[in-house]
Amino acid sequence: MIGIIVSRNEEISPFLDKMRSVKTHFIGSNQYHEGLFGDKKIVVVHSRFGKVNAAIRATILIERFGAKTILFNGVAGALNKSLHIGDLVCATSLIQHDVDIEALGYAVGFIPETGDFFATDPFLNGLAESVAIERGLKLKKGIVATGDQFIADDAKKAQIAERYKAVAVEMEGAAAACVCSAFGVPIFVLRTISDAADMDAGFNFDAFLESSVVISTGFTLDMVAKL
Repeated sequence: MIGIIVSRNEEISPFLDKMRSVKTHFIGSNQYHEGLFGDKKIVVVHSRFGKVNAAIRATILIERFGAKTILFNGVAGALNKSLHIGDLVCATSLIQHDVDIEALGYAVGFIPETGDFFATDPFLNGLAESVAIERGLKLKKGIVATGDQFIADDAKKAQIAERYKAVAVEMEGAAAACVCSAFGVPIFVLRTISDAADMDAGFNFDAFLESSVVISTGFTLDMVAKL
């Protein structure tokens, strides 16, 4: 079974439109949509904001539904000036930028007995590259930082980018990757840039969301078909 976590509730419907034999499960105040895409069994769930929510969804997908692979979709803010609105980023690894027990002698971002950077799966990342080529899309790669904060301050963005060599920042990915690491389940994290240095006053987030959901859903289902 393939588990799919989306950070935007708007992404659920496009997946359901492509699935058959859908059954919805209500677990822990959230909905898990189980069904078939082609001959593949998938379960799609909305993460909601934050690391705790992402960790809950990933754990339930693995423990309750037996997910052997997890694909995570969502948006992120750019930390690198080479990234622009709508760019697709494949996370090579993820770190929790808001973990700080430096007073106990540990580097910022490091958790004893857990680690700091959580790598995504090389095979899945390679599969994503092939999908991007087939779709005529440019897929960028890099470290993604996660924290329970919406980072809008330029100084804070620069600090995170310098400290972790991260290219983008969001609020869920590293938590899901931490769960997958603990259970030995491969994970792929795709982020669409929704906040970048080149934004202008006329930026229409709703229009961006509508178009980006179509792209990210299609991208993910192409990966499902190849697994």
